[in-house]
Amino acid sequence: MSAETNQSVAYSIWAADNVVYGPVELPSLISWVKDERVLADTWVFDGQNDRWRKAATLPELSLFFRKKGDGGVGAALHLGHADITPGMLRRVKALAELSDEQLGRFVNFMEAQPVRQWSQIVKQGDPDDGMYLVLDGELRVRLMIGGKETILATLGPGECFGEIALFDQGPRSADVLANKDSILLKISSEAFDKLRREAPELSAPILFAISKTLAARIRADNKRIKDSVNFARAAGH
Repeated sequence: MSAETNQSVAYSIWAADNVVYGPVELPSLISWVKDERVLADTWVFDGQNDRWRKAATLPELSLFFRKKGDGGVGAALHLGHADITPGMLRRVKALAELSDEQLGRFVNFMEAQPVRQWSQIVKQGDPDDGMYLVLDGELRVRLMIGGKETILATLGPGECFGEIALFDQGPRSADVLANKDSILLKISSEAFDKLRREAPELSAPILFAISKTLAARIRADNKRIKDSVNFARAAGH
């Protein structure tokens, strides 16, 4: 199981009152844009790229600042029983810079999964069979330890989990459940292999984004291990 955690991408906002707010994750930033607390020319610190940029120039936010009539939102893409707009797909960082035409091709390899609140999406120990993208709603990643629930992460729109399944079909290492009604997109390992063969120009940015996420997670884990060792050594003295 791989899940986006609080150690993923963080953003800070230089507000009109010259106060820096944050760091916050992408779902919170998107809600601030919708509430017009963050405007097109608001300076946002992009933690992943380590630089300040105007909000409208961030690929993951640019959709929200496009004017009506210029193709900003685009037509809904029909997938199963779900209507998925390009804007919903662009909440996922790996898809943020794809065109509407590319997104339309991409969803042909996807399986839409509307899930009800409290539903279990994956179960610890089951074989990895694909990666999930969270388009809407909220999920939690948990472990059951001694009969008690331990929350590892909370996932919102724009986040994903199960990336390792695209490389290694090992067992899931945690449960994932829906905190509220959600819309997910699943790409199975088999479908991603087909995508990689038939549309490498679509799979390449996704693989690149996954590699960056995994690298950041490994660095964060290494830091936690180092901090734990240093704390144990200090306590030993």
